[in-house]
Amino acid sequence: MQIQEFMTKDPNCCTPETPLREVAQMMVDCDCGEIPVVDNQQNLNPVGVITDRDIVCRTVAQGKNPLDLQARDCMTSPAVTVTPTTPAEECCRIMEQNQVRRVPVVDASGRCCGIVSQADLARQLPNEQLGEVIKQVSQRKGTATASQFAAAT
Repeated sequence: MQIQEFMTKDPNCCTPETPLREVAQMMVDCDCGEIPVVDNQQNLNPVGVITDRDIVCRTVAQGKNPLDLQARDCMTSPAVTVTPTTPAEECCRIMEQNQVRRVPVVDASGRCCGIVSQADLARQLPNEQLGEVIKQVSQRKGTATASQFAAAT
């Protein structure tokens, strides 16, 4: 099964100059937690992503006023991406390896054409495979998994 079969097509994107308030409003309007950040609205080449967590952790929690900031001030860069023909299993591996819950999808020209999330995968994958993805993505960096801990002892 390839990502193109269940990705969300043509996601809303912002640029690094987009005010954070507009990014947050896009998330509300689209009922999503991540917006791809593209270099411009014409070529849609991803330069990063911004999540609701990025806004909270990199601005609000640090006492910064999000109304004074732009996407570039708290986005995650570079963006980890997949293509429409990426197999679902490979997408899971990429999400696990990078500990991300959503991944922009880029076409052959590098243009953002979709996004795939854990929720999208949840509707497609067997429960045991999905459970492993969620476990690996949610694990704190630098924390050993139970199997790694058991192997070390």
